[in-house]
Amino acid sequence: MGYDAVHKEDLNKALETLKNGGLILYPTDTIWGIGCDAANAEAVEKVFALKGREQHKSLIILLHSDNQLASYVNDIPEVAYELIEYAEKPLTIVYSNAKNLAPNVVAPDGSIGIRIVQHPFCEQLLKRFRKPIVSTSANISGEISPTCFEEISEQIKTGVDYIVAYGQDEKGDGKSSTVMKLDPSGKFEFLRK
Repeated sequence: MGYDAVHKEDLNKALETLKNGGLILYPTDTIWGIGCDAANAEAVEKVFALKGREQHKSLIILLHSDNQLASYVNDIPEVAYELIEYAEKPLTIVYSNAKNLAPNVVAPDGSIGIRIVQHPFCEQLLKRFRKPIVSTSANISGEISPTCFEEISEQIKTGVDYIVAYGQDEKGDGKSSTVMKLDPSGKFEFLRK
């Protein structure tokens, strides 16, 4: 589907919201997510507050290209690029030694979960925003993650500053990404398959 005027306006509103430190509700390559500027600690704080999520639980961030990894992670093992290239489904990798991100996005041990996203709307948004965007499931902490837009609670919808129109009528498969922890030596383990 091409980006006609409707999508451009949708994209611009989402961008504007992110730049102003607001929260967006948006479709990703997995499930619908709550997003914000991953470098803005106040915006990240709003995400925790909306979800009722404990602060020590880190959040996932999205990038549109693995070329951006070095801007946000020290010591990326070479195997990371191969894992990303050959992944058959969405893959979130937890790296050690995060940098250039809001401190409250990063886990207490300094790690950060990053997914290189392949999704028409997300990719455009990330390319234009030029910074990582937080992505966390669009639910109150402890409740079941919604598999499609229709399942998102009113509490979440009214708690964000902008709801992306793109993809609202699409039925995703409702699956979360595979999560893998990768240490600087290149050793990895699956946290969620």
